[in-house]
Amino acid sequence: MGAKAARTRTIRSTYERAAQKQGYLFIAGADEAGRGSLFGPVFAAAVILKADAPIRGLRDSKELPRERREVLASRIRERAHAWAVAVAEAREIDAINIYQASRLAIRRAIEKLNPTPDYLLVDALTIDLPLPQQGIIHGDALCPTIAAASILAKVDRDACMREWDAVYPQYGLCRHKGYPTPEHIEALDRYGPTPHHRMSYEPVRQLPLFPAFQEDACH
Repeated sequence: MGAKAARTRTIRSTYERAAQKQGYLFIAGADEAGRGSLFGPVFAAAVILKADAPIRGLRDSKELPRERREVLASRIRERAHAWAVAVAEAREIDAINIYQASRLAIRRAIEKLNPTPDYLLVDALTIDLPLPQQGIIHGDALCPTIAAASILAKVDRDACMREWDAVYPQYGLCRHKGYPTPEHIEALDRYGPTPHHRMSYEPVRQLPLFPAFQEDACH
């Protein structure tokens, strides 16, 4: 497959069509971004696509370069019947664990949709909502609605990390997006975690908050 074909490949709407055949009208896909990060919220998005406004090239956000993700995110916002993004904060992740926080963020995104969906397609999770739903392993590679949600969640989270990078430039958040890269681990060892790091994650939990030399490093 050539580069152009890879950019425009569209996932077949097999799961969405199966739900439509059962009589469901507003089928929402949902996914999260940032589960493995050491910093900041986990983001989630929910999307109801229009059958008569297809978006070419939807696929797992992790397979797409940044520029392509942002183009697709713009098209999703313009053409979707409804979309929403929500988060669960680092303190919530520490309190209830990342699995439950991911489910919480997805539920919040779904609850923001207007119209309310009548069927859910979720990437590998079930959500505490009284709605018929299907959790699909690797759903972001199999369902256009889940792929669209993964793109919105990833784009919004990356934008958030760039904003936090301006507050904490010594951590390099704009480059690694909070994931445990050697650069990030070195910065944590040197400066300690911020209040927005996930204190329940290794190696963050082993580090003292705000070492004495951090104040000088930030000025």
